[in-house]
Amino acid sequence: MQNSHSFANLLNEEKRATTWFLWLFYTTYFCYELLYYYLLPIVAWNFASDVQKNLVDVLMYVFLLALLPVAIYKIRQNKPASIKYLYFIVFIVLSMLYELYFYATYETPYTHGSIIEIIFILFSPIFVSKRFFYVVFLGVMGKYIIVGIALQDLVFILPLFVVFVFSCVAFIVLSRFISYVAAFRESYDQQIENIAKGIIATLELKDRYTKGHSDRVANYSLILLKSFPLSQQGNLRLFYYACLLHDIGKISIPDAILTKDSQLTEAEYQVIKTHPVVGAEALANVEGIKEYIDVIRHHHERWDGHGYPDGLRRREITLFARVVAIADAFDAMTSSRSYRAAVSPEEAYERIMKASGSQFDPQVVEHFKEVYPLWIDYHNESKNKKREV
Repeated sequence: MQNSHSFANLLNEEKRATTWFLWLFYTTYFCYELLYYYLLPIVAWNFASDVQKNLVDVLMYVFLLALLPVAIYKIRQNKPASIKYLYFIVFIVLSMLYELYFYATYETPYTHGSIIEIIFILFSPIFVSKRFFYVVFLGVMGKYIIVGIALQDLVFILPLFVVFVFSCVAFIVLSRFISYVAAFRESYDQQIENIAKGIIATLELKDRYTKGHSDRVANYSLILLKSFPLSQQGNLRLFYYACLLHDIGKISIPDAILTKDSQLTEAEYQVIKTHPVVGAEALANVEGIKEYIDVIRHHHERWDGHGYPDGLRRREITLFARVVAIADAFDAMTSSRSYRAAVSPEEAYERIMKASGSQFDPQVVEHFKEVYPLWIDYHNESKNKKREV
């Protein structure tokens, strides 16, 4: 999944936001330093900075510039997510240590503050991350509280108030961003689901014996995949859509073969075996489906390598396809066909147990044993709905 198109889009957006952040950070920081401490005292009448630059300031510049090669390296390695945290933590710690050192050494009234802190707060919504916002908000607030307590100066309440106000503005903007993204995603997902179900409805008109099969396989598969650790589940929504379309290639199968009420000949069976490839090729470029195209192409592969279309074996078959293989087999066995009656769920269960290690992945079969009661509940629910219809 790391190489999926969706992941690449998200990664590119994160890299773009990080690049903007770096430009803004360095431009704002050094232009402000140059203007406030060096240019204004020269060109502005009656203006003189009460803070003189020293070795500590130079070290601050060195540390911040030293972060730039690290940031560039992480962007090139496609790991930009941690850069914003690194910059904020380094800056806020150095800034706090500098202020504690300076005001304790020179015993001048506390008048410090940094425009960069405001940049961090106001710029945080572009990363669309509440976690980063909370880190920035708590970090800046914590810095002023620590400095104020250490210097025993209540003047730190003013910057605390300013930070709080700007943070409220940033949080409102961030919340709206997240709401828009969620609404767009929900709308997009709903469109994909409607398209998938529309296509499946067309297939079911062609073959009445497969009516409901795709929907049942998708739900069985979803229940089974949820029993695995979160790190292995992937995107459950996209997986569900791919499951709905796992047999879409059967649209290309002639009706005489697809609806034949007797056993298929070897030649006819070879035609049936083309449907995973046809389906996968038809949907190879469909956004939201292609990330799980292996579900469509490989749901008839076997653990022992005797499946089709590619003869994959064991871990060469993705977990998602191995999960769907069991769901597809279970529903096929428990559904009636023109040439045979359905078997009971208990009989289907026993057959799957016997095929563990040959047709099916033993690990997935163990998970199937765990969720089998849930499958029975769903099977009975679907059966009752079918009777009502």
